[in-house]
Amino acid sequence: MPTAAEDEAINRGIAADPDAMELTAELAMRLQPLRRPGRPKAEQTKVPMTMRVDADVLDAIKATGTGWQTRVNLVLREAVRRGKLVA
Repeated sequence: MPTAAEDEAINRGIAADPDAMELTAELAMRLQPLRRPGRPKAEQTKVPMTMRVDADVLDAIKATGTGWQTRVNLVLREAVRRGKLVA
């Protein structure tokens, strides 16, 4: 917490700044976010799932690093595209 003297100096600086305006209750009520928080909505959303795989297979997949779940999804998508898996 600033001391009273520091607080006074801060307020003088704010008062001297032509770009600093006081946020009134009326102005606060009119403010709207520039965008929604979080990631943008994907065209095709993912569905969480649970499946069992051999431990060595999972270890090999995870060893590919960050993004391994996305890569598994891409492999499965390619298999569907090639007709190896029928949706």
